[in-house]
Amino acid sequence: QGQLVESGGGLVQAGGSLRLACAASGRTFSSYAMGWFRQTPGKERELVAAISWSGGSTYYADSVKGRFTISRDNAKNTVSLQMNSLKPEDTAVYFCAAKLHYSGSYPIGADYWGQGTQVTVSS
Repeated sequence: QGQLVESGGGLVQAGGSLRLACAASGRTFSSYAMGWFRQTPGKERELVAAISWSGGSTYYADSVKGRFTISRDNAKNTVSLQMNSLKPEDTAVYFCAAKLHYSGSYPIGADYWGQGTQVTVSS
């Protein structure tokens, strides 16, 4: 069994930055695509960013392009999300995910999920 644990969430003012980290344990995730999703109350979980197993390919939702950067360190079994120029609409619970499911080339889910970390951006 694998486990994903997120950290780095918190409260930040609009325009600020946060860095989320996801530590994987219990098994190696280096052969899996990984990603970050987010969810707000009453809405479906949505993809924020994804990264291939090698780190050579990334995908970003249009709403975060140019502001967020996903990266991974397979030697440390970690994946990170650097979030800059944060906006109030980025407020959500952010989930780390591994072994992604796809509809065509678009990640829509995963086999492994973290427990989530709250990000709140104040205006």
